[in-house]
Amino acid sequence: MSDFRIRTYHVGQIGTNCYIIFREQLKKAIIVDPGDEGAYILEQCRKLSVTPEAIFLTHGHFDHIMAVEEIKQAFPEVIVYAGEEEKMLLADPSVNLSDNIGRLCSLAADRYVADGETVEAAGIKADVIATPGHTQGCVCYYIKEEDVLISGDTLFLESLGRTDLPTGDQSAIIRSIKEKLFPLPGDTMVYPGHGDVTTIGHEKSYNPVALYRG
Repeated sequence: MSDFRIRTYHVGQIGTNCYIIFREQLKKAIIVDPGDEGAYILEQCRKLSVTPEAIFLTHGHFDHIMAVEEIKQAFPEVIVYAGEEEKMLLADPSVNLSDNIGRLCSLAADRYVADGETVEAAGIKADVIATPGHTQGCVCYYIKEEDVLISGDTLFLESLGRTDLPTGDQSAIIRSIKEKLFPLPGDTMVYPGHGDVTTIGHEKSYNPVALYRG
């Protein structure tokens, strides 16, 4: 039986899904999209008896990044990963929309990753899948060994990410989902940036993108 674990925590004013991913025996963790409430996220790590080793960012909107610096202050050795096309959005509060809530946030990742790259942290390997559309630099993380996809705001349960924000592109997100995500195995569990868990098979049958013929 696998000792792989993933825990979901809803953080911030938009209820972003922050994930803590770890292996029971190793006790090191990946934090995905720490959107806010850094002290709360760190407390959950303590309750799980895990040490953060990496932060995986699916994209740079404020509701996915606001707690990064607080976690880095507590664990300076943590490595922050983000898509290579997301540098500008992460750095600019007017583009990542943090200026809209009066809490300016500007940051840089420690490592910018490319489509097809494999990253490893906390004993977990993840393939990077570039999925532009919600933002130009959106990425998903596919943990093949565990049949898990971290989809950020690209793919939701029977829905998809909005594209009316800076660097968004509706045609691009549809291509990303159909060409990059739908070819994954149908039983792949999809953990989105908001809302409930789904599967690739379910989305291929019920997501409106599956019906799009453009």
